[in-house]
Amino acid sequence: MRILYINPNSTEAMNLGLFEAARTPLPGAEVIGWTNADGPPAIQGPEDGAAAVAGVRALLPKAREIGAEVIVIACFDDTGLDELRRAAHCPVIGIGQAAYHMAALLGAPFSVVTTLPVSVPVLEENLTSYGFGPLCRRIRPSGLAVLEVEAAQPPALARLAEELAMAEAEDGIATAILGCAGMAPLAEGLQAASGLRLIDGVRASALLAAALCGLARPLALPGAPG
Repeated sequence: MRILYINPNSTEAMNLGLFEAARTPLPGAEVIGWTNADGPPAIQGPEDGAAAVAGVRALLPKAREIGAEVIVIACFDDTGLDELRRAAHCPVIGIGQAAYHMAALLGAPFSVVTTLPVSVPVLEENLTSYGFGPLCRRIRPSGLAVLEVEAAQPPALARLAEELAMAEAEDGIATAILGCAGMAPLAEGLQAASGLRLIDGVRASALLAAALCGLARPLALPGAPG
């Protein structure tokens, strides 16, 4: 099982933690992580997303060469997902998409705690296109930039915990989605401090990617040669 994570941004340090978070639930899988060296330092809003797509698409031939069975776009905006899905040799999913699917399967309304307000319209559009808009009570920008989240300094952690507490108190939910790939290494600590069930899109995408690997393999038919 070979799963390839591609982070559309160019910040290599951010990717170390999120790629490790993807490996944790899949100890028997080969989880590979690549950084888009041609992307912006962080994906914050539609302009950054648009600037990143060409660099990610340029990595697809190499992804085919290494035999990637599933490609995961490691940005919560699901940057370029539709275009990359059409161009790739294998299934492509996004970590935002995976988180929403997991929340929907749990059957409960949820809120999303994300980074800057500029990202909210992108997430709203994705929720609508995936059909999960009615389940989302609120998208809550924390006011933190992506690289502030990645740095994981105490003030940023406190701000995320505060926003999660506000979501629990105000939104009528039991589930919250962590709306940034940089939150993946922080998920365990945030969960310990929260009364909500937290869904991290990096781990959710790893589990869904493993399922897709199994579905993509041909099944042996009864009586067929082994």
